[in-house]
Amino acid sequence: MRSALTYLYVPGDVPERFDKALASGTDAVVLDLEDAVTAENKDHARATVAAWVAACEPGDVQIWVRVNPGVLQEDDIRAVLHPNLTGVWLPKVSSAGEIEQADALLSGSSAVVSPLIETAAGVFAALEIARAPRVRFLQIGEVDLAADLGVDGSAESLSFVRAQVVAASVAAGIDPPPAAVSRNFRDADAFEADTRTLAGLGFVGRACIHPAQLAPVRTVFVPSEDEVREAEELLADLERATSGVAVDSKGFLIDEAVARTARRVVERGAARETMARS
Repeated sequence: MRSALTYLYVPGDVPERFDKALASGTDAVVLDLEDAVTAENKDHARATVAAWVAACEPGDVQIWVRVNPGVLQEDDIRAVLHPNLTGVWLPKVSSAGEIEQADALLSGSSAVVSPLIETAAGVFAALEIARAPRVRFLQIGEVDLAADLGVDGSAESLSFVRAQVVAASVAAGIDPPPAAVSRNFRDADAFEADTRTLAGLGFVGRACIHPAQLAPVRTVFVPSEDEVREAEELLADLERATSGVAVDSKGFLIDEAVARTARRVVERGAARETMARS
């Protein structure tokens, strides 16, 4: 499965947006049965999403469904399970046991899961959650988490959590977490700057609530041709070295740690070329 950079949320009870989202240029569509749907509309939304997932032609676009927590979750997962489904986003996960329950429901399928860390208990269980079955990547539900912690949701108040989730992902050997949603879709420059800050903290990709956010996310996470070329030259310098270190054209030291970052740049550049041809 190719890693996605953009995950576009769509309310699960607004079916007229489903096909538009699929054609928007996003890497992944996330049909939301949780916060975007009122309590009285849950059953209708579940049926609507399940029917669309079964009938759609996703091509290279990933199809995810954010299901409800608690008593509605089993019905949600059973309803949307289909070969077209990439996986489910599990909200408010506080333990690995919750992932194991979802794993049992997904038995026999290739669907994966993405747990959302939205509680204090989830923060401190992040590593065991990341190591649970079928987990592709973690996420932080920052609005819900800020409410649970009683903090203002600023970067400073969530810095520990962000570091914890990124480190847990690396330790578990799963994909890095995508950055959480931002309600800002009118100021593209501010959104891009915020995304770039999160990229520097170890997040890769971002959940989006509007198609206008897709381009700024790609600008941040897809390296330019110059950046790819520079990374390739750095790796070539190290390969030619007679020891484990080298010096690049700017006079900076190159070692294996630097090379690991350069390889990521080259890999993302290759992914960009693949997407351009598809």
